[in-house]
Amino acid sequence: MPPGVDRFPTRAPSPGTHLDALSREILELKQRLNAVLLAHNYQIPEIQDVADYVGDSLGLARQAVETDAEVIVFCGVHFMAETAKILNPDKLVLLPDLEAGCSLEESCPADELAAMQARNPNFYTIAYINCSAAVKALSDVICTSGNAARIVAAAPPDRDLLFVPDENLGAWAMEQTGRPLTLWPGNCYVHVEWTHNAIMRIKRDHPDAPVVAHPECIRAVRMLADEVCSTEKMIAYCKASPARTIIIATESGMLHRLRKECPDKEFIAAPTETCHCNECRYMKLNTLEKLHACLLKRAPRIELSAELIERARRPIERMLEISARP
Repeated sequence: MPPGVDRFPTRAPSPGTHLDALSREILELKQRLNAVLLAHNYQIPEIQDVADYVGDSLGLARQAVETDAEVIVFCGVHFMAETAKILNPDKLVLLPDLEAGCSLEESCPADELAAMQARNPNFYTIAYINCSAAVKALSDVICTSGNAARIVAAAPPDRDLLFVPDENLGAWAMEQTGRPLTLWPGNCYVHVEWTHNAIMRIKRDHPDAPVVAHPECIRAVRMLADEVCSTEKMIAYCKASPARTIIIATESGMLHRLRKECPDKEFIAAPTETCHCNECRYMKLNTLEKLHACLLKRAPRIELSAELIERARRPIERMLEISARP
């Protein structure tokens, strides 16, 4: 295990969790294949409940590094499964639905990034993990929402810093560190739905409830939040908070894990201008039925060239090394 990395507790299944016949068969298939099920915090509750590990992108990347399973089933989106393959080139990596993409990944094509880098050879490129393997291969270091500020602070002082592809996370990292960044014009279509007015309304309805927001939210929302942090750090904040009711501004799948981890507290999904929740259509493409079929058929598989894996692996390993420093 890399230095400074804590093993995530297993999440599957906790005592008292009700499992239907399909879920039990998934667990049996997993044992038969010596597979590990990794699930992002935004996955549907039924997938979270059968996963071995549930976490954010940083935690899941760490689990992908240290797993001794022969098969990795990544219940998340495409770039996450690619990251697992980059870190485990000799293992079988499966994704229940290959169409599970990401608006951030789509906003930053590798050829457009390469053209921008060519215009300024002094760019040091920091890429949010929500990007393709091809973009990772063009980058100097990767970051997640949990370590973005640390990665930016550790960047060489004599380089011009380019942050891709999330302009809101980049702006937040710039606020935290004081380091100037050139920001790629991309965003998460889910997190930009929250507005200043929507958050003000829910705060008026629940004046004693703190607001916890993901740094992918726009600045007007981050300024109203009592805490801005990654999904994993939301767990620690909510556990430590004396508040009995907490407003959460991130993808609604996070509420399932928060309610399991903090059963004595009430969590309210921060409303947008149009609804009281916000779901990522890509994250929700994965279902129990697709997970079962994926294990049964050992497909769809994530395949990347050896050359791309080698180039993309270096900036990920640099991130993990920086994150593990005291």
